[in-house]
Amino acid sequence: MIRSHRMRWIILLGMAILFWPATPGSRAQTLTIGVQIETASVDPHFSLSNPAVSTARHMFDTLVHPDDRQRLHPGLALSWTPAGRTEWEFRLRPGVRFHDGRAFTAADVAFSLARARDTATMISGFSALTRQITAIQIVDPLTIRLGTDQPFPLMAEYLSAVPIVSRAAAESASTADFNSGKAAVGTGPFRFVGWTRGDKLQLARNDAYWAAAPVWENVIIRPIPDDGARVAAMLSGTVDMIDLLPAATVSTLRAKPDIALAQTVSNRVIFLAMNFAPGPNPAITDSTGVRLPVNPLTDRRVRLALSKAINRDSLVSQVMEGLGVPASQMLPDGYPGTSLQLRPQPHDLAGAKVLLAEAGFPNGFAITMLVPRDRNASDVKLAEALGQMFTQIGVRVALEVLPYAIAQPRFKRGEFAVALRGWGTETGEGSMALRAILATVDPARGIGMVNGGAYSNPQLDALLTQALATLDPAQREPLVARATEIGIGDVGIIPLQYQIAIWALRAGLSYQARSDNYTFAFDVHRVAKP
Repeated sequence: MIRSHRMRWIILLGMAILFWPATPGSRAQTLTIGVQIETASVDPHFSLSNPAVSTARHMFDTLVHPDDRQRLHPGLALSWTPAGRTEWEFRLRPGVRFHDGRAFTAADVAFSLARARDTATMISGFSALTRQITAIQIVDPLTIRLGTDQPFPLMAEYLSAVPIVSRAAAESASTADFNSGKAAVGTGPFRFVGWTRGDKLQLARNDAYWAAAPVWENVIIRPIPDDGARVAAMLSGTVDMIDLLPAATVSTLRAKPDIALAQTVSNRVIFLAMNFAPGPNPAITDSTGVRLPVNPLTDRRVRLALSKAINRDSLVSQVMEGLGVPASQMLPDGYPGTSLQLRPQPHDLAGAKVLLAEAGFPNGFAITMLVPRDRNASDVKLAEALGQMFTQIGVRVALEVLPYAIAQPRFKRGEFAVALRGWGTETGEGSMALRAILATVDPARGIGMVNGGAYSNPQLDALLTQALATLDPAQREPLVARATEIGIGDVGIIPLQYQIAIWALRAGLSYQARSDNYTFAFDVHRVAKP
């Protein structure tokens, strides 16, 4: 299967080379980027998904700017400091103007944070970043104070992902107004020009940007969902840059003098989520196809057996063709709150079979795995490989492969047994993933909002609650690490691998690969050709 897949790529690359232009064309002032997934809206508060954030950051700034390793730097805010245990003060950057010429003030920040927190029509993400804010006080035009009911030490990290919009342009606008460009007024490095869904998003440089203006006068972002077509567009010179480079093409493209690659270990972990509902699950049967009266996944021994059956080194080297790192927890080593004690679960088929027998399933059972086909790199190939590995311990796997837009609601409703998932941590620290994926579901507190399997562990919850109220990072991070150890030790999820984020660019361009997987035109620079 992998061999035939690689042959398909060789044919596609050969076709692209036949039509390779003699010169890349005269696009000195325009950057064209081919992306796998198009944003669903130009409204910057519509979704916290990677495509939406990548698009919005071109036009809309945030108070705090994460760099390529998610370290925080001043953005629209020059500083942020606690003003007591339940209040933060942000001092804003003077002299900043929106694209329409209006001055940026604290009133715009107050409006934006309230909109991100309260707008019911938005589909995902931003309410979880802003719902802790219970009071907003405008001290003066360039100072704002944010109050919380409980101490919240990660205010800057959470707000680093929240775009700031113009109050004057947005307070009476609809999502349709944003998409038309009428309300897409930010302070970012590029201005909105136009959007033709399914074809292109057009941006123009903001020459009055408060920081260094980008080198590109114009940017065109084209959605090219098919991997082969996206690579062919890169090779033919139709685009200057593509994201989510397919693993099978990397070695070929790396050898081409007219192509440059940028890559890094990302913060995106690929993992298996499991359903913890104790009763019968229609997606779990015995080896003869009869529905089991109990859910075997509620037994830690069964979950651990599945984890032991996985050869993570093989997944990375064979399926991902080197574009991954075996995972032990929610974030790679070195991020705040990660545990130094956790290592990837070793491959152990004999041990896995013993655990299944001890749990009462010596003959294994059968499960259906929910797989989105358009969300993560090589997701279907990865699921097929996992199915083969589970078969070796007697667990037969059927794949239910669906578009992400259909699979995601199914997951949130708990209509699955095992699901292939991906998660990128927007805050760059360990508590956010715990809060979203492994904490007990509590809608009132915005906790467990991506915990579709309803995992619950009181020890983890208690440590996470303590960590989220601890202002001192030296005390907070060990609490997060210990909570992570509890959740992973209990096999609340099964970590598989951290994705390698990789982009291809035409020669003469460079990109600082980002651990958060975002694709930003303002970070693409010209370099001298060798």
